[in-house]
Amino acid sequence: MTDETTASEDLREETAAKAPELAEHDAAEELRAEVEDLRKQLLYAQAETQNVRRRMEKDAADARAYAATGFARDILSVADNLARALAAIPAAMREDEGTKSLVAGIEMTVRELDNVFQRNGIAKIESVGQKLDPNRHQAMVELPSDAEPGTIVQEMQAGYMIKDRLLRPALVGVAKAG
Repeated sequence: MTDETTASEDLREETAAKAPELAEHDAAEELRAEVEDLRKQLLYAQAETQNVRRRMEKDAADARAYAATGFARDILSVADNLARALAAIPAAMREDEGTKSLVAGIEMTVRELDNVFQRNGIAKIESVGQKLDPNRHQAMVELPSDAEPGTIVQEMQAGYMIKDRLLRPALVGVAKAG
């Protein structure tokens, strides 16, 4: 036998003797890797559950805050009609003793409606004198004016916000350039 053959046989015997230890070591490493993988999966699942919970809480809060949106849009026409009624009353009728209480009643109704809007987070958009904001205003016409171009010079219909969302854009007339 040569020295190479003897060395090769010695290496085989040594490897065979250590094989159970290596097999146990490999199995332990596999188990550690599997445990780590399962731990990561658990953390991802917990994070996803937390994200879903937050999203549901936000959706529920939005539903509570904006639940009256449809009703609010419908009631805006009532507010518009009351404002038109007040604007149509001539000064002589306002001073007439026979109609003075009717005018006062309409004014009180408008004030109460404004209070209800305020309590429910509905606010009128201030338009005249402001720059046109396409997120809040809808330009209906350009008007000759001394104001800077793009400035709102006339409001045809009031716009409203509910909390931080647009309920109805204001219909406006905008100053045109030169």
